[in-house]
Amino acid sequence: MNTSPHEEHSGGARATAGRTALATLAGTTLEWYDFFLYGTAAALIFNEQFFPALSPAAGTLAAFSTFAVGFIARPLGGLVFGHYGDRIGRKATLVVSLVLMGIGSTLIGAIPSYESIGFWAPVLLVTLRIVQGIGLGGEGAGATLMSMEHAPPGKKNLYAGFPQMGTPGGLVLANVIFLVTNAVMGDHAFTSWGWRVPFLLSFVLVAVGLVIRLRVTESPSFDRVRAQDQVVRFPLAESMKVGFPRLALTLLAVVANSAVAYVFMVFTLSYGSQHLDYDKQFLIVSVTVAAALWFVTIPVWTKIADRHGRRTMFIAGSAAILVWCVAFFPLLNTGNSALAVVALLGMGLIIPVTHCVQGSIIVDTFPVNVRYSGSSVILQGGAILGGGLAPMISTALLNSGGSSTGVTWYLVGICAVSLAGAVALFRLVPEGAPEPVRAAPAESLSGRGA
Repeated sequence: MNTSPHEEHSGGARATAGRTALATLAGTTLEWYDFFLYGTAAALIFNEQFFPALSPAAGTLAAFSTFAVGFIARPLGGLVFGHYGDRIGRKATLVVSLVLMGIGSTLIGAIPSYESIGFWAPVLLVTLRIVQGIGLGGEGAGATLMSMEHAPPGKKNLYAGFPQMGTPGGLVLANVIFLVTNAVMGDHAFTSWGWRVPFLLSFVLVAVGLVIRLRVTESPSFDRVRAQDQVVRFPLAESMKVGFPRLALTLLAVVANSAVAYVFMVFTLSYGSQHLDYDKQFLIVSVTVAAALWFVTIPVWTKIADRHGRRTMFIAGSAAILVWCVAFFPLLNTGNSALAVVALLGMGLIIPVTHCVQGSIIVDTFPVNVRYSGSSVILQGGAILGGGLAPMISTALLNSGGSSTGVTWYLVGICAVSLAGAVALFRLVPEGAPEPVRAAPAESLSGRGA
């Protein structure tokens, strides 16, 4: 059967879109592996290795403080990589971000302990955590828009969801390697030096990811921007013309997902092992299984969003997260392993409902020629206000109140703010409304939703 040139082109475009989606998934998975590896180590290892002079509670709080530093550095990475992503292209900036993350993570595995070099050990830890944050700050928005800008018509949410799968994918990979290394070496050897192995392994994994990423073609949307001479000199300033109300509401809408996710993925490990006497490996395995559920359900939710629109789904998901936060800690606090698994699996099932489309919602806020810069500001701002501070705030609330009640109210409060923000955002921006920036190129990737 003869195939028309149009059909051949369409088939080639679909193949390219598929390769790009898988490449962004591989790259984000490896970057999140490095980032989450630090979170797991901060919850279980770093208080003894880098803050031995502090009490266990204070040491854990200090370790989570260094975890938060990575989030504080993410906007810097977002600003730098966003600027050059809108100026010279998506592909080159994503390659550099992957390399930067790999270097930072590998060197963390080589830092001497506090007993060896004293004060300089936590200083080096914080410095390399900043490097990690800068690398991930350039990755988050860039990978989402790269995959989304290659997407076939009618599948924008599905393709934008592939990089989002890298978040739970990285967590699963980090925890599996953490568990296997611990099992092979034993608790004593792993706590003293074996924890370094998963960090040193980052060098090999990032090298593999780099080979995959170098084979990706540049975004066709950016190619059109460049061909039409619509590259702007200061894309961040131009992106802010969207207006404060829309920017603020978009930020509020996505902040809760980040906060809840990091309490679930990171804080739960220290809280469950230190205060509820759950076995550490049981908690890591349970969180890993829940993250695997999160991973496999993202394509399901994104297909629903492409077919029926993402607004109602996002609002329903925001409400569901709020409700589950009310039940989460009471289930954990029973001390019953089966109920703890239910609590964690519930998070793994509910979190992806909003997480899978928040990237496309953020990206669609901005026109093509400035969306890397603008999306990075929103995404990384939400990460700081939500995820970066959540484990530290939760630990402080737990230490001050003596129970998880304060943490529950903290999560419920931030979920209520996000739910209200999402409702207000979707009322502010009518369905199918044109982009508000006059300098935007005619090409739009809005699809369905805000």
